[in-house]
Amino acid sequence: MDLDLQKVKRMPIMVALMVGAFVATLNETLLGNALPVLMKEFQVGATTIQWLTAAYLLVVGALIPVTALIQQWLTTRQLFLISMITFLIGTIVAAMAPTFMLLLVGRVIQAIGTGLIIPLLMNTLLNIYPAEKRGSIMGVLFLIFTFAPAIGPTLSGIIIDAMDWRWLFYTIIPIAMISIIVGYYYLVNVTVLTKPKVDVLSIILSTLGFGGVVYGFSATGNEGWSDPQVYWSIITGGLFLILFTVRQLRISNPILELRTFRFSLFSLSIILLIIVMMAMFATITLLPMFLQSVLLVTAFQSGLIMLPGGVVNGLMSPVTGKLFDRFGARVTIIPGILILCIAMYLFTGFTLESTSLQIILTHCLLMLGVALILVPVQTYGLNQITPEYYAHGSAIFSTLQQIAGAIGSALFIATMSARSSTHLAQSSNPDDVTEQLTASVAGYSDTFMLGFIISIIALVVALFLRKNAKEKQAG
Repeated sequence: MDLDLQKVKRMPIMVALMVGAFVATLNETLLGNALPVLMKEFQVGATTIQWLTAAYLLVVGALIPVTALIQQWLTTRQLFLISMITFLIGTIVAAMAPTFMLLLVGRVIQAIGTGLIIPLLMNTLLNIYPAEKRGSIMGVLFLIFTFAPAIGPTLSGIIIDAMDWRWLFYTIIPIAMISIIVGYYYLVNVTVLTKPKVDVLSIILSTLGFGGVVYGFSATGNEGWSDPQVYWSIITGGLFLILFTVRQLRISNPILELRTFRFSLFSLSIILLIIVMMAMFATITLLPMFLQSVLLVTAFQSGLIMLPGGVVNGLMSPVTGKLFDRFGARVTIIPGILILCIAMYLFTGFTLESTSLQIILTHCLLMLGVALILVPVQTYGLNQITPEYYAHGSAIFSTLQQIAGAIGSALFIATMSARSSTHLAQSSNPDDVTEQLTASVAGYSDTFMLGFIISIIALVVALFLRKNAKEKQAG
């Protein structure tokens, strides 16, 4: 389809899509500082409350690859309005939820809207901007995708401390409505409607597979690794993922073209992305719980403590793309993972006497490492594949980024809950408040040690990265 770029009003289109994407991706972590409050509000445990984040990420991850097919059935304007109206409905449901289950339903509906709009934004901006201007607009795009989730816990802390938790959703409603109105008047179609066959079985297998694995990791906190509910969920989810993989390799129009993994350096990049996203989302979820439940700071103070790290991540994300262009993958990714390892190790040393400054500096170090890795590792991975796999490579990155965040949050919170309970059971006086706090600190320390070990694995993997042809010519 030939699109007359001279007649397209890019700015209002960009505003509508980016505002929509910002509030949608912001919601991935917006409940970060609210989780302790919601645990008390609905009388549920840490491993249950984390589903407000894990389910959101899981649904987004399941929908992203499907959107590539949906964009060939619906116009850009239709899909945008469906995604944002769905997101708005979910926000309203969550804001008015009287029970935890209804709040979770609202989050799932929100996630459906988010999963539709993220790839739509990418595709639309690539179509309305000429090739020579895409670099700068992609920099802004990555800024949204990394900065919005990074500042989510900070905003939630400020809102929770000043107002009721429902205002986390009330404040988003007018912003989403503005995005819908602007998109309704200015969006134009940028895709060809070929209406291909949608393989429903692949969608079912993918959802059951990822859902089973994430649920299994999540249930370990309450049940333990030896419980049948845990290992059968993981085993069943794994079997569904195997069936999903086999089907993608056999059908002519796969949801995810898994042959992309034949490119070894692309696969290495995927491994690094999964580890980094697990570490980032797990820390964003765990840290507010540590601050409020162990150090007993307010939600507002917790938000302020996490704000500098979000700012560091937001400011550095566009910069790291330029560093990658100039110096290549190893010069940016390996130092980033080293910084990630150092931050994770420092987290293991937190105690009841840890100061706010110590936590702020460690969190900033973590977010600096994440910023040095995320954009370069995705760009490097996509550079390794041939043009016919670009769309599939992007979809795989986007899907696994969300799924890794969900599994990371579930795994780390489950580990924290289980280890804290173990340490408390070993204490001389489990009913003593000081003993309970000490056991919690030990549980968090063990969990961050797990993060440190995973980060070391990422460092080893990163050593196998090598220059591609373009980098060799530049170097």
